[in-house]
Amino acid sequence: MLNVLGIDTSNYTTSASLIDTDNMTVYQSKMILPVKCGEVGVRQSDAVFHHTRQLPYVISDLLKKADIHDFNINAVGASVSPRPAEGSYMPCFLVGEGFASSFSELCRIDLYKTSHQLGHIIAALYSTKKLDLLRNKENFIAFHISGGTTDCLFCEPSEDDVLKVSEIGTSLDLKAGQAIDRIGVKLGLDFPCGVELEKMALLSRKSYKTKPAIKGNNCCLSGLQNICEKMLSDGEETCDIAKFCITYISDTILAMSERARETFKNAPIIFAGGVTSDKIIKDEISAKLSNVYFASPEFSCDNAVGVALYAAIKKELI
Repeated sequence: MLNVLGIDTSNYTTSASLIDTDNMTVYQSKMILPVKCGEVGVRQSDAVFHHTRQLPYVISDLLKKADIHDFNINAVGASVSPRPAEGSYMPCFLVGEGFASSFSELCRIDLYKTSHQLGHIIAALYSTKKLDLLRNKENFIAFHISGGTTDCLFCEPSEDDVLKVSEIGTSLDLKAGQAIDRIGVKLGLDFPCGVELEKMALLSRKSYKTKPAIKGNNCCLSGLQNICEKMLSDGEETCDIAKFCITYISDTILAMSERARETFKNAPIIFAGGVTSDKIIKDEISAKLSNVYFASPEFSCDNAVGVALYAAIKKELI
């Protein structure tokens, strides 16, 4: 049995994953960082504190799920930055990196460091059964859409770093997940708001045609917050505001996808990140574009599966 451990301590979730590379069985455990009522995020100092406190519980839960009675772990991976770019840094990732570094030294196993973004994309490839894109050296497009990113990326399999990503487009202001959380909190939901905002939107009987703010291959989402706040002040139903919010984001992602396809033709598009777990967004885009693939919610929301897979690939175990 060859096991690979993955650790991810993002700004939202403490995550750990274990992969048995003999049969590709995946185990994972995670805890969302606590957020005070009415707030729309976590300060980095608080994130570091909560990860430090939560990580031992997450690891314990993971080992119980995997039913491991000894430390037969052959490699460990950790996300150490938000993106695979020079200067990309957030203190919260130091918690996972520190644990993984100590663990690798104690167990005398290899440590492989990657970014939170690459972890998301690789987890999405696993979920959508598209890991062959890496094995076959096939290029593809990936969206990473979450609280901190609204990125459209051109992805090229790489011997050095598994994947080389180049930005095609991004949000020039508010990120999609930020918009969802800010609007959700205004509607009385607890942070993070994605799941409950979707449930609220499904109660709406209205349909909307939106006009996304697209500039070249990029988007702007700050206007969405202003529109939704005006809808709220005008007394519109909360379910309708939620529906408009999600529709606007879906239309924006669709427009960015179509722009990317103008250059990269019918390249597969892989969707990763918590926002893409929204069924309304998935159904709308899947109905209008071919060759698109959405990770299931447990692999699109923050997780350490892609980080563990990254380490397994670098170790040449898969």
